Amino acid sequence: MTSLNSSAETPSPDPLLLYGQRFNSRLLLGTSRYPSPRILEAALRLAQPAMLTASLRRQNVSDPDTPNRFWELLRTLGTPVLPNTAGCHSVQEVITTAQMAREVFETPWIKLELIGDDYTLQPDTLNLVQAASQLIKEGFNVLPYCTEDLVLCQRLVDAGCQAIMPWAAPIGTGKGPINAYALRTLRERLSVPMIVDAGLGLPSHACQVMEWGFDGVLLNTAVALAQDPVAMAGAFAAATQAGRTAF
Repeated sequence: MTSLNSSAETPSPDPLLLYGQRFNSRLLLGTSRYPSPRILEAALRLAQPAMLTASLRRQNVSDPDTPNRFWELLRTLGTPVLPNTAGCHSVQEVITTAQMAREVFETPWIKLELIGDDYTLQPDTLNLVQAASQLIKEGFNVLPYCTEDLVLCQRLVDAGCQAIMPWAAPIGTGKGPINAYALRTLRERLSVPMIVDAGLGLPSHACQVMEWGFDGVLLNTAVALAQDPVAMAGAFAAATQAGRTAF
C-alpha cells in the first residue's frame, strides 16, 4: 500500500509550517476510539492528514515482540506520527514518556499533554511551561496542548515553543470554540503557528477557526465516534481547507 505522504505527492502551495518542516495538510487526526483498524485506515487515506497523534501509554508499541495491528498500520501508512504524553500528571511523567516515545517512534516530535484535571482533561497550566522548557532543552519539537489563555501561550512561546495547540473546548465535548474572543485575541497577538486542538465537534467548527487565521486543527472524537468515521474524516478535511481558503 502506498504512503499517505509519498515523495511523489505534489507540494502544497500553502503548506503548514511547523519547526521548519512543511506539511501539505492542515488537518491533524488522533488515532484512538475508532471502531476498527480497517475503518481507521480508510478514514486516514481519505482525509490525508499532516500528522497522526498516538499515545505510547495507550498503545502497546513499546514491546517489539508483541504483535500490534495499530503500530503496523501506522508504519504502513507512512504518515508522520506525533506522539503525545496523554495521561501524564507531572513534569517528570511527561519527560519520561516523551523520552520513551522518541525511542519507540523514532521522532523528535512530541505533543505535550500535562493534565491537571481528570474530569475535564484541562491542562495543568501551572506546570506546563516548565515541562515545555525541559523538553525543548532535550531537543524535542514541542507542540503543547494548552488553554486559550493569552499569558500562558505567550509564556510557552517565550520558553521556546515554535507552535502551540490551544483548545476550542475541553477534550471530547464537541462544543466548538466556546471563547471566540480569547481565541481570536490569541491569533492577533501571537505570530507562531497555532493548531486548535480539542473540542471541535463539527466540520463547521474547523472551518470557523481556520477562517479566523489559525494554522490547523487537530481532532479525534468527532471523527472516531461519528456514525460514519470515514465520511466525517473527509468532511473535516474539506472544511479545514475551505476555512483556510476563506481566510
